[in-house]
Parts: sequence; C-alpha cells; structure tokens
Amino acid sequence: MKTQNYNHTRWLTLFGTIVTQFALGSVYTWSLFNGPLADKLHQPISQVAFSFGLLSLALAVASSVAGKFQDRFGVRRVTLGAGVLLGVGFCLTAYSGSLIMLWVCAGLLVGFADGIGYLMTLSNCVKWFPERKGAISACAIGAYGLGSLGFKYINSQLLAHYSLETTFKLWGLIAMLMVIAGGMLMKEAPVRAAKQTLASHDFSLAQCVRNPQYWLLATMFLTACMSGLYVIGVAKDIGESLVHLTPAVAANAVTIIAVANLAGRLVLGVLSDRMSRIRVISLAQVVSLIGMTSLLFAHLNPVLFFMSLACVAFSFGGTITVYPSLVSDFFGLNNLTKNYGVIYLGFGIGSIIGSIVASLFGGFIVTFQLILVLLAISLVISLTLRQPGEKGHLALQSAMK
Repeated sequence: MKTQNYNHTRWLTLFGTIVTQFALGSVYTWSLFNGPLADKLHQPISQVAFSFGLLSLALAVASSVAGKFQDRFGVRRVTLGAGVLLGVGFCLTAYSGSLIMLWVCAGLLVGFADGIGYLMTLSNCVKWFPERKGAISACAIGAYGLGSLGFKYINSQLLAHYSLETTFKLWGLIAMLMVIAGGMLMKEAPVRAAKQTLASHDFSLAQCVRNPQYWLLATMFLTACMSGLYVIGVAKDIGESLVHLTPAVAANAVTIIAVANLAGRLVLGVLSDRMSRIRVISLAQVVSLIGMTSLLFAHLNPVLFFMSLACVAFSFGGTITVYPSLVSDFFGLNNLTKNYGVIYLGFGIGSIIGSIVASLFGGFIVTFQLILVLLAISLVISLTLRQPGEKGHLALQSAMK
C-alpha cells in the first residue's frame, strides 16, 4: 500500500473508530434509567440495576470472542453487525415487560453487541499505528468515555421530552447509525512482521495461556476493574452513607467520576508512549491505592470524598486505556484482539465479584478492604513483572520454544 493511501486509510479508520466508540460508550448512562424502569416494572431498583452487571459481563465475554468473528467476517462487517444488534437490543428493551426480558435485552443483547464492537475496533485501530499505540488507545477509549458524557445529556433530554419506551428506541437508532457510519470508514489493519512490534515474538493465544506473565497481567487487570467498577456503581450511596451528603450533592459523584475517568484515559494513554507502560500501570495502582485508603481510613468530608473517587476513576480509566498496548508489548500486535480478549474477561468478572462480596459480607467496607489488599498485591506484581524472554525471576524462556 502506497504511503499516501496508507496514511489516508488509517486516519479514516481512526475517525471511524472514534465515532463507533463514542456510540458504544453510551451504555454507561444506564443509571439514568434505573428509576424509570423500576417504576414501570414495579421492581426494586437493585433488581433493575442488575441489568448493568449483566451488560458488563456480556461485554467482557463478547470481547473475548470478537477476534474469531473478525477472522471470519472482517472488522467492517462485524462492526456493522454489532451496530444493528445494539439498535435491536435497545428497541427490545423498550418493550420489556418483566425483569427477565429486561436482563436478556438490556443486559445480554446490548452487552454482547457493545463488547463485540468495543475491543475489536480498538485493537484494529491500534494495529494501524504501531509507533503511537498509547496515544491511539487514548483517543479511541477516550471517545468511549466521552460517549458516556455526551449521551448523558442526550438521554436526559430524551427522557425529559419523550416516554421511556420512545427514549430507548431513539437511543438505539442514534447509537446504531453512529456505529454503522463509523464501521463504514474502517479497514482491516495489515498483518505485521514480528520484528515490527515491540514484543520479541507474536504469541498465539495458546502460547499466552501457558505463560505466567499472561495470568499476572490478567490478575492486575481484574483488580483494577473490580475497584473501578464497584466504586463507580456505589459512589452515590457512599456519599450518602459515609459522608452524609444529600442525594443531590452525592449525585455529583457521577460527574466527578466521568471527568476523572476521561482524564485518566487521556493522560495515562499519552504518557504510556513516553515511558514504560508497565510503570504507567504501577503509577495508576499507586493513585488507586491512595483513593481506596482514603475511603477506608480517612475522616471523609465532601472534598476528600470526591478526590478519593477521582483517584479510583482516574486509575481505572488509565488502566483500561494502557492495557491493550501493554499486552501487545508482551505478546505482539498480530493476535492482540484474541490475546487481550481473554484478559478483558476480568472486566465483567471484576464487576460481578465486587457485587457478590458486598452482598455476602454486608456492604462496601468489606469490599473496599478486599480491593485494597488486591491492589497492594497487584502493585508488587507490576514492579517485578518482566516481558517474556527478559532476565528476571518471572521470565519464562520456554515460552519462545
């Protein structure tokens, strides 16, 4: 491919990925719909909110298999299919008359569509820019985070002027058209020789799972997702229970988290092109540890509370931005969608584990304590972890055989 055409194609692919990611990020406005859906179905909000837990799990599972769809159908066709399925999921959600139907439509269908589009388009875009993987990840995943802010305004306006059912249909239509438009601009990234990547070898998924570094990266990722997703999910409740904020003031936590999350994606994503990515993850872990320690042990006032939330959200946003490039550093670019896909299961598993621990052991304090311990362990791992083939007690020379 000629240099001029190559650059034109990859920048169009980046723009299409940003548009697609913005639409996919709209699912993070789900909390706006818990109350209206609970009233409609005459069910507790906690039962309705479980839809988002299922969505996160389905998103992670879909991300882990997206590579197989891409190999068979190509990135453009799969993206178009994900856009249609996303629209159908939202439209069926509009007609949900029971919790089961809500969980299937809003949780499983929407989550699966979102996950298929999210990781595959991100990985494909990163492959187009091997010289600036961190910055490109920041642009794409930043668009995903920005989508939650943009659609918060869009969906709030739709709810204010239309019925709940019409809002879901319009949301689905807008998101579907954006994903389809973005998908039409994308092209498959060329396969690269191993010497063109930072990793010394392009690992297959089968090789990765036999490698201890792979599972240590997965453990760190799961911990980051558990801390970020759990705190995001209960932020308003923490403000009311621990800091004794009014519901209106506590609701500001949503905005603080969204801004900090986006800042983490942009700042740490760009920083990861200028220093070792594993050190960027270590930095994110330290920031998250500061936030969790404050939530557990400090005498919280409103300012300290919001700062603690911001630390956790900043770390979480930065971690999920840097990880695709980090995995490619360790295991190569060519199989990134598959290799990162299994690690990305930690996104859904982490969100579920946090909720289960809180339900079994009586609230968020015990969950925070568990997260704090896991963060400390993850920090030790990140400070000692070495890439396959490097000298160090975690290196595995046989992985190259």
